[in-house]
Amino acid sequence: MTQTTKPRMLQMYETTVVPRLGERFGYKNIMQTPKITKIVINMGLGDATANPKIIDSAVVELSAIAGQKPVVTRGKKSIAGFKLREGMPIGCCVTLRRDRMWEFLDRLITFSLPRVRDFRGVSGRAFDGAGNYTLGLKEQIVFPEIDFDKVDKIKGMNITVVTTAKTNEEAKELLLGLGMPFRN
Repeated sequence: MTQTTKPRMLQMYETTVVPRLGERFGYKNIMQTPKITKIVINMGLGDATANPKIIDSAVVELSAIAGQKPVVTRGKKSIAGFKLREGMPIGCCVTLRRDRMWEFLDRLITFSLPRVRDFRGVSGRAFDGAGNYTLGLKEQIVFPEIDFDKVDKIKGMNITVVTTAKTNEEAKELLLGLGMPFRN
């Protein structure tokens, strides 16, 4: 059995972020330190009601970005104003955990976010009160895995970083320690 190396971001979390958070918030036990449990990437495609083929390209692109196959999300109830019927595919979603999560977070912070047009940092106010952070991207082409020539339509996505932090302040310090480029 071969020994695999830890992702770079996980090593940084264990060596620098955990001690810094423990010192800043006065944790008596290392297990009190907040950690990232999962990252959820969601692509909502309202145009899929008119053109169902958009879902197929979104699944291919999201699987290239995340490194695992996404789940197609379906409408929960019919809404006539949106021309949506119950059970109709309207998006796709993927949940990353463990090594894939750390690798994705590393690629997001080091490669993808700096490629966003007119990038000045991400908002520091997008926390939900329970220590989770949600970030919206307008274009999937900021990821290097996406071939710009094969993109038929620009699609946005929401990326939610779920942490065990009790407060927004703890979660922000955790993400700052990992290198998240906050604006303020």
